[in-house]
Amino acid sequence: MALTGLFLCTFLVGHLAGNLQLVFSTGEEGKRAFNEYAYFMSHNPAIKLLSYVTYISILFHIVDGFMLTIQNKKARPVGYAYNKPGANSSMASRNMAVLGTLILVFLATHMANFWWKAKVSSEKFPLHTYTVYPPMAERPTEMYYTVKGDAIPKEGVIVKEGTKLFIDSKMFEQQIAVMKQMNPGQQLPDMSQMNKNPELGEGYKDLHSLVFAFFGHDKSKQGFPKNDMALAGLIFYVISMLVLGFHLWHGFSSAFQSLGVNHAAYTPWIKKIGYGFAILVPGLFALIPIVIFITK
Repeated sequence: MALTGLFLCTFLVGHLAGNLQLVFSTGEEGKRAFNEYAYFMSHNPAIKLLSYVTYISILFHIVDGFMLTIQNKKARPVGYAYNKPGANSSMASRNMAVLGTLILVFLATHMANFWWKAKVSSEKFPLHTYTVYPPMAERPTEMYYTVKGDAIPKEGVIVKEGTKLFIDSKMFEQQIAVMKQMNPGQQLPDMSQMNKNPELGEGYKDLHSLVFAFFGHDKSKQGFPKNDMALAGLIFYVISMLVLGFHLWHGFSSAFQSLGVNHAAYTPWIKKIGYGFAILVPGLFALIPIVIFITK
């Protein structure tokens, strides 16, 4: 319980650092930074291995927590005749199982809204695009932003395997046919050669727009309609971070105590650091959707 709890605390710090890019970087720069971060987190072998360890740690922490609660109940099936729990324990310490259950509900909801859609769902997921305005062009051009940093016009491109960008051969053949009719003697691309390697690159899944749409922004042009329940989602998220803060208020320092790190000289400092962690980390997590929502 203690080891998985402390490991999950380090996960929270890393996850927070990545998510802060949603508010500290704005515009196209911020969108690229966050989508590049999300791509790195899902493709780097070391990070993927660490993700599996995190999932296992969450499950173990949940199961261990429930087992500990059941053992405590069995140890004293009949309560004290006179009980004043506030005299020697905090509200958070007495309700760790309840707080943990509420966090589990939040995790399930959070993963269903973001993680599942981006990594598991078979539904088509919009890719990162942006608009350029060529000086002499009649209309703006939508471009795909690729993992190599290239810009590929959206028109005439089809998406396969979720993120792979390919030449739309049928459209290209039609364009070549029209050009041949208009310019019979012009040297044109050989379609037989083009078909040998039609892949143009790999795009980024646009998780940045998914998050902003969930918290009230209209991202219909990017493929994510505005969420009409954004305020409810914001309230649920903020309350969940408050619950997480209460859970950490007791859990951080008690984890060290469970590992035998308990001494009059440094235990007070561990508690102070734990209280700061319980306020700062959930507070910043809650701040992110608030900023996104009020800037819609």
